[in-house]
Amino acid sequence: MEMSLGAVGLSYSYIPGMLALRNIALSLDSSGVTFILGGNGSGKTTLIQCLCGIRPPNSGSVRIDGKNLHTLHPLQRARLIGLVPQIHEPVFTYSVYQVVLMGRAPYLGPSSAPRKEDHARVAAALEALDLWELRDRSYTAISGGEQRLTLIARGLTQGAKYLLMDEPDAHLDPRHQHDVFTRIADLAAQGFTFVISSHSPNNALLYGKRVVLIAAGQLIAQGSPQEVIAPKLLQEAYGLEFETITDASGLRAVLPATERRSQS
Repeated sequence: MEMSLGAVGLSYSYIPGMLALRNIALSLDSSGVTFILGGNGSGKTTLIQCLCGIRPPNSGSVRIDGKNLHTLHPLQRARLIGLVPQIHEPVFTYSVYQVVLMGRAPYLGPSSAPRKEDHARVAAALEALDLWELRDRSYTAISGGEQRLTLIARGLTQGAKYLLMDEPDAHLDPRHQHDVFTRIADLAAQGFTFVISSHSPNNALLYGKRVVLIAAGQLIAQGSPQEVIAPKLLQEAYGLEFETITDASGLRAVLPATERRSQS
């Protein structure tokens, strides 16, 4: 049976009576890359945390393969959904290999040592993401892009079909953003599903298959990047006027509207 992940009437509040998410209903493709876009404080991170099971909703539910995510044992959830959190100041003192090996934790007992199969999965994930040469390097000594790829590799060794990523493009220069998203696109083509929160509509246009747009904890739109990343919808989400730029090949980008551009 094909897996599916989504939310039905999902609401969440940190403070009673103040909803951070309100009646979110969405369905994610079984494979591909979905971007969650919205301004600061719109609820992107909260939605990611609800979808992966960290935060149980106040009402509604997260559904995976037709089942309520929160009826599953935490180990079952960990074998289905992986989380790549935001990184600001890395605190890991482990090697890249050890960080990736942590993805096998849902399959090991409290005192069990990793098995040959576990090490084989680590090696395969490191090879898939071109990290094998960095396996003995300290996690804190590699670049931000390499750190994100390391955490993606950890998710792969976890065996999770769904990998939820909270702003993986934050604090990365364009080259490293491209490296990360190119690898994500390759893995999506192999059947993995990525859900990515981001501040960049243009990254969603370049690398996304589907876009979810939220503002003040409410769903504004969901659909293809061409449908959702439109000036009117973006203005509703960000409170800023946008305009679309298209080059001769048809490649689109969105930019904040300025008086100078509108006069040219």
